[in-house]
Order: sequence, then C-alpha cells, then structure tokens
Amino acid sequence: MAAEIKVAAIFQRHLGGARSVQAQGDTVGQALDDLEARFPGFKSHITSGTGQMHQFVNIYVNDEDIRFLKQLDTPLSDGDVVSILPALVGGGIPRL
Repeated sequence: MAAEIKVAAIFQRHLGGARSVQAQGDTVGQALDDLEARFPGFKSHITSGTGQMHQFVNIYVNDEDIRFLKQLDTPLSDGDVVSILPALVGGGIPRL
C-alpha cells in the first residue's frame, strides 16, 4: 500500500528536507521500515531501540492516533495520510 507520510519541521531534515514523502507498507511499521531503507537513521527518531513508538512522538493515520488503534501494526490503505508529530508538552499555570 502507498501512503503519504507528512512530518513536522523537526523531522524534515531526516527526510532530506521533505515535508512529505510516499512510503510503501501494509502497516505503519512497514511504512516506517520503507522510509528507514531510503533515509537511514530516520526510524530511530520515531521509535525506541525496542521498536516501540517514542513516548514524545505522535503518529496519526487519517487524523486518528495510532496509540488507540494497533500502534505500529495499524493497517494502511492506498492513499492514507500518516502524520508524524512531536508530542507537545507543557505545564499548567504556575501557582504563586
């Protein structure tokens, strides 16, 4: 299956400066493997050494968070859009 992979600016340098690329794979994990083959080192910014998603990276397939689907085993269909974003973290209002 061919999917469009869109990445936030922080990840673009790992894809040769591209904002989006096409990837092949039946699952999100396979699409990431395809990107890794073409852009060595990319996957290490998205997943841990154990192959799980980094805690501070969010991946969406057609605007659905894959953490609530099948994570990296989430199936892809032709034309799906996979968005890879850094997780936004922050605090609440400081107490004075």
